[in-house]
Amino acid sequence: MPLTPGDLDAVVDHAFAMLADIGMSATPDRFAALLVDRGARFRDDGRLLLGRSMVEAALERAPAVVSVPGFDPDRGITVGRRGVHIGTGGAATQTLDTETGEYRDSTLADLWTMMRVVDECASIHYGLRPVVARDIADDLELDLNTAFAAAAATAKPIGVSFTAASSVDPVVDMLELALGGDEPFACRPFAMAVVVHVVPPLRFAAEGCEIMARAIERGMIVQTCSAGQAGATSPPSLAGALAQGLAEILAAVVLADAIKPGHPCIHAFMPFVSDLRSGAMTGGSGEAAIASAAAAQLLRALEIPHAVSAGITDSKAPDCQAGYEKGYTVALAAHAGADMVQLSVGMLGSIMVASPEALVVDDDMCGAILRSVRGIEVAPGYLDLAMVDSVVTGDGHYLAHAQTLELMRSEYVYPELGNRASVEEWVAAGRPQLWDRARSRVCEIIAAGRPGHLPASAEAAIRSRFPIRLPTVA
Repeated sequence: MPLTPGDLDAVVDHAFAMLADIGMSATPDRFAALLVDRGARFRDDGRLLLGRSMVEAALERAPAVVSVPGFDPDRGITVGRRGVHIGTGGAATQTLDTETGEYRDSTLADLWTMMRVVDECASIHYGLRPVVARDIADDLELDLNTAFAAAAATAKPIGVSFTAASSVDPVVDMLELALGGDEPFACRPFAMAVVVHVVPPLRFAAEGCEIMARAIERGMIVQTCSAGQAGATSPPSLAGALAQGLAEILAAVVLADAIKPGHPCIHAFMPFVSDLRSGAMTGGSGEAAIASAAAAQLLRALEIPHAVSAGITDSKAPDCQAGYEKGYTVALAAHAGADMVQLSVGMLGSIMVASPEALVVDDDMCGAILRSVRGIEVAPGYLDLAMVDSVVTGDGHYLAHAQTLELMRSEYVYPELGNRASVEEWVAAGRPQLWDRARSRVCEIIAAGRPGHLPASAEAAIRSRFPIRLPTVA
């Protein structure tokens, strides 16, 4: 908890004051009318002011807990004070080609591969589109194919973005076909609509607002996003950047409430940080780590279901820098109690490069972090004098004790890729490298083919109606 109670209150109060005294600019007319009906008012310069009582009323009506189903209902997640969930995210335009070691434009096939790997990673709970399919130029086709590839590759909850509000209806129609077409998508909204509703500082994004409204109308769970960059599009002090970002998140809460009171929304608060020597974003810094942890603390205090960013290494390669930046940023966000830790896996180069091999490595890392978040259980049977007495007067070790066998799977987490062999064993095995093991694991997943949750009949119906570019996977 990076903020003291007094500091937390000060940041929250400053965020409310920003909305009440400075407000939001560029509010589209139809949304401004809705907000004015609920108590907003225009300042002389045209900025729309959102008073504290109005915002607090919207917070009261907003759900504090959001259930996000998977395509497979048993693989859904519950967001809001119900544990930490790890997921992908971003819009990488390049993929690290492990065959050549070079970066290349990401493709639809890369997106399918990334999401297929997500499906097999035990410590990754949901998948937001991590890469942009640069091989599709048409906006509608891009949105359709992105949603199809994600839905076909994993039965976990997914998130998709839209280039325009006009894409929402055809994408949701397609997702309904994937579910069999017997019920509205809103009955099992396994795909979240990821919406950038704001352009920092304190300016509504017109197209984002339209996308948000149409997604809500079609029953999609909406994830809004504020991603100011401290020192550039938000104040240079971390406290000031947090307050502005929180104000922008509260504006999303008010807007969603004006569109449909009580609609389930998740709010992604991503307080990015600038390297002030160059102006470039730095996602792997200590400042970014503590800012994301504080963002989670603020949103938990207001009982807002949320996501924060972490794991955004600035390294361009899967090296030591990538490891330590991902490790401490994800760990701090998770230990702050973030509902969702996003952009946290599979990415390199300040989220401009994606890698399925990095994804499986990060899954190992997140398994250990989630175990650390779980803490230590002190159960009566774990503090057993009789057991200690029997061991110290007997064999002198606990290796064969019944409790050791009982707890070896529940109390301990074992890496899938990390190597715990002795130095001698590792040398004798040919000095295997983590990246090579990750490559092998990705190959195994892809060789296994489609995961099987999408019925062939539903896929055929989708392909007959929509311009799906992804080749049929056996």
